[in-house]
Amino acid sequence: RARTVGELLAPTSPFDKKCGRENWTVAFAPDGSYLAWSQGHRIVKLVPWAQCLHNFLLHGTKNGTNAASARLPRHSSESSHKNKPCEHIIDCGDIVWSLAFGSSVPDKQSRCVNIEWHRFKFGQEQLLLATGLNNGRIKIWDVYTGKLLLNLMDHTEVVRDLTFAPDGSLILVSASRDKTLRVWDLKDDGNMMKVLRGHPNWVYGCAFSPDSSILCSVGASKAVFLWDMDKYSMLRKLEGHHNDVVACEFSPDGALLATASYDTRVYVWDPHTGVILREFGHLFPPPTPIFAGGANDRWVRSVSFSHDGLHVASLADDKMVRFWRIDEEYPVQVAPLNNGLCCTFSTDGSVLAAGQDGSVYFWATPRQVSSLQHLCRMAIRRVMPTSQVRNLPVPCKVLEFLCYQI
Repeated sequence: RARTVGELLAPTSPFDKKCGRENWTVAFAPDGSYLAWSQGHRIVKLVPWAQCLHNFLLHGTKNGTNAASARLPRHSSESSHKNKPCEHIIDCGDIVWSLAFGSSVPDKQSRCVNIEWHRFKFGQEQLLLATGLNNGRIKIWDVYTGKLLLNLMDHTEVVRDLTFAPDGSLILVSASRDKTLRVWDLKDDGNMMKVLRGHPNWVYGCAFSPDSSILCSVGASKAVFLWDMDKYSMLRKLEGHHNDVVACEFSPDGALLATASYDTRVYVWDPHTGVILREFGHLFPPPTPIFAGGANDRWVRSVSFSHDGLHVASLADDKMVRFWRIDEEYPVQVAPLNNGLCCTFSTDGSVLAAGQDGSVYFWATPRQVSSLQHLCRMAIRRVMPTSQVRNLPVPCKVLEFLCYQI
């Protein structure tokens, strides 16, 4: 059983309606400084992650929740020092479906070269939070001050997911129920650069590869699409799921892609060949394709890759959180969670956060020694992508050793 680290509970009152308190999204800042989650009823809460962990250790799993909420200092002035993260509560004006943190790298210029004047100059010391709302709007907030910076309006339906390019360019991609993905350049004051069309129905989720060159998007009608983000064109469609695909994430080395579906399965793909390398089933025996959507109590809601590239976490409607090793068929650890909707690993990969009914629960990631083969696979992809690994002039046995295979 997975070891519980702590929990952060949403405040309740006698008149608070439970409906609308769903926590559809939880996110960690790229530098690990902040944790953000949707508490429901338009509210997003930002807390300093290091202080959260400190309170869990001080006060224990159960008591740490209230202590963390009570002891975190409020940030009410712009003059407060940015190196001291403080708690914020943000009212987004509508139900929040998605969150994403973004930080800038100075040498990454805006892709729009014709505009010389910009309203905002995003520096390296700045941290942004994007919130996707029920009315189709995307609001961009300054994490350190809690102030609204941009209001992006172009989607016509719910913004179901958001993801920033990991390269620090402040390129933001949004996935919506209006069947489109939209690409925004925040260094160009939130200018919408491109609309990606191809999904026949709702788009549930999107994720960048670690080098920002590929975007994966998933949605209804079994759709898993890969996009070339240099040309904004579709690379390929991955086929294998039997029902709506609701979540996706690349491994830290970019060699693997995990997708979660209502067909009760999580697939681990080689995105460069479109081959399914591993299937993690949440219903035994697995449903046949014709009944793949019938097991409503086993729908997989979310999937996340750990920082070590060795573990995948999944969250399903059977009230369980599962930790899987990519080279094993069965979960290595499990934990109970009712009505879980989203999960993500902390920036350093040591903790998994899962959202449920406006609250967040935390578990320690399984600590297991990686094989030499896994370490070699990860290491070589720090200097070259999988496509180049396959073309290395080395003996076939060495090449097999360096490639992820079934």
